[in-house]
Amino acid sequence: MRILFLCTGNSCRSQMAEGFARQLLKEWDVWSAGTRPAERVHPLAVQVMAEKGIDISTQYPKTISDIPRPVDVVVTLCGEAAEECPTFPGARETEHWGLPDPARATGTPQEVLQVFREVRDEIERRLRGLAERV
Repeated sequence: MRILFLCTGNSCRSQMAEGFARQLLKEWDVWSAGTRPAERVHPLAVQVMAEKGIDISTQYPKTISDIPRPVDVVVTLCGEAAEECPTFPGARETEHWGLPDPARATGTPQEVLQVFREVRDEIERRLRGLAERV
């Protein structure tokens, strides 16, 4: 089976989802991508995943065209109304997880870090549910 986690920047949410999926869905081919990939994975995404014992420091943002076809399951992770949520035609199953982009969080450094942790924890919860269903 092949799974793709898709968002806009491929720097936070989809990268964290890819990290969890590589751990939980060991028999699957796992990718993440974005419609407008950032230059790098957000350092706070790397940090909060390391808190869970998952190293995503070697992952990098990719475009949709970098992903081999076909893909069985596509999970979109967009949240904000103004955000363009991408599509990926041809998938057998598609899920949408409406999650806020932690890279847009404002506040003190601790408040921003907490937003990253909350999004990370929600991704983990949803991915564990997906892993039980498939």
